[in-house]
Amino acid sequence: MLEYKKITLSNGLRFLYHEDRTTPMVALNVLYDVGARDEDKNRTGFAHLFEHLMFGGSINIPEYDTPLQMAGGENNAYTTNDITNYYIQLPAENIETAFWLESDRMLSLAFSEKSLDVQRKVVCEEFKEHYINKPYGDVWKHLRALAYQQHPYQWMTIGKELAHIEEAQLEDVKAFFKKHYNPQNAVVCVAGNCSFEEVIALAKKWFEPIPAGEKYIRNIAPEPAQTAARHLEVHADVPSDALYMAWHIAPRLDPSYYATDIITEIMGHGNASRLYQKLVKEQQLFSSIQCYHTGSVEAGLLVIDGKIRNDQKIEDACKAVEHEIELLLKEGISDFELSKSKNKLEAMIVFEDMQILSRANNLAFYELLGDAEKINQEWDHYNAVTKDELMEVAHSIFRPNNKNTLFYKRK
Repeated sequence: MLEYKKITLSNGLRFLYHEDRTTPMVALNVLYDVGARDEDKNRTGFAHLFEHLMFGGSINIPEYDTPLQMAGGENNAYTTNDITNYYIQLPAENIETAFWLESDRMLSLAFSEKSLDVQRKVVCEEFKEHYINKPYGDVWKHLRALAYQQHPYQWMTIGKELAHIEEAQLEDVKAFFKKHYNPQNAVVCVAGNCSFEEVIALAKKWFEPIPAGEKYIRNIAPEPAQTAARHLEVHADVPSDALYMAWHIAPRLDPSYYATDIITEIMGHGNASRLYQKLVKEQQLFSSIQCYHTGSVEAGLLVIDGKIRNDQKIEDACKAVEHEIELLLKEGISDFELSKSKNKLEAMIVFEDMQILSRANNLAFYELLGDAEKINQEWDHYNAVTKDELMEVAHSIFRPNNKNTLFYKRK
């Protein structure tokens, strides 16, 4: 049981606190309810661009990293299709430095053409390095566009096109900040060696004076139900053929999420999984294979991907995967498989909670989902999944008209 306290400041900012006196450190996590799904389809990549701009100096602090390093701290950030997350970890005695830094950039960035130009070039180089020049780098560009015809999950967090970042203007950037970066659209969690009274005093000193701004109301239409299987073949300069298969799954808060997670564990997580044992070790069709889901807040994807051995055909490998799915649907799973998967998931939950930074991040995320208390209910949900429920979910996912297949072939 993870104990925590929470308050809401007068400007609408939600604050969570978790005490851990066994560490000399404190973690401050600021989670903004904005991701790539909130972008205009003609101006994608803005959420990720902002992740970079947030380190370029704020209204009262021209340089972010120097004071943090002087306080013995470290920081980072990441962007997904659903959220943008910033976090700091530093010695507990320097906790106010974290409050000072994060509150100032929530207040306002030091918007300038120079800062935008620098970060725009950085992001463009990142786009080229990881998604254009890297082998298999554009896989998710193709797979997302294949699976999502209308929903903004169809583009990657880096953006749909390089031109969208290259053409980003300062006024566009300012408008995006005003719309999404305000107290009503964020959750802050502080975890570590500090008192609740200290955290609340600092929250009121540094964050409460920030204007509330307007609450962003998300209005994204769900992806229409897929009615027929889709197939795409891409040829690229890669060392071996690769197979990607994706099926639509329910949103994160749907009760079926836990059964879906267990299905991916059984089918393709690790060397003991069904797909690895059958298709890598026994039949030697793949050199590697895995099964996972995107974990999206809205309806996501369950994905099976693998690299094909160069002496095998991708078409045969695809049929072999489909055969393993048919066996799952026909024969079900054993008590041993279900128990083993639950044990692994329980261990993962426990291991993740060992780090205060992970606890701070997870508490903020569950609060964003609706209630931080969900963090203490996760294992109970997993443990309650039965074989019958798991098979019902498997049949709902692995329908022929719900399948998206990408053949990524070497030239």
